[in-house]
Amino acid sequence: MKYLSIIAVLTLFLAACDRKPYVEQKLKLEKKSDGCVGIQPNFRMISNFGGERFEFEKCLPDGFEEKSLQTSRAGDTVLVSFGKPKTPANRYQVTLDIDSYPEYHFISIDGETYNIIPANP
Repeated sequence: MKYLSIIAVLTLFLAACDRKPYVEQKLKLEKKSDGCVGIQPNFRMISNFGGERFEFEKCLPDGFEEKSLQTSRAGDTVLVSFGKPKTPANRYQVTLDIDSYPEYHFISIDGETYNIIPANP
């Protein structure tokens, strides 16, 4: 009986470690101005326990929804696509949270690729 308990615990432990690859996103948009003039090229990344947070400005149509955002994996790259902006489009502050397994080293947002380098403590 003792061996059966140990085998059961080990089996459950190994099954819990068998995670499938995934990409999850959470999107927050804040309208900055009408039109797309003056978009700042700044790109900020903040790492946390739940993944990475990316903050940047983007030209998007009014009414853009998170369900329109496409995310996927290609090797060690997370691909993010907002799609082509429809007119009229406006300047938005984008806050994009990405959680992905396994670890990724690059993120490509609408064709622009950025290297993900973890900060040393």
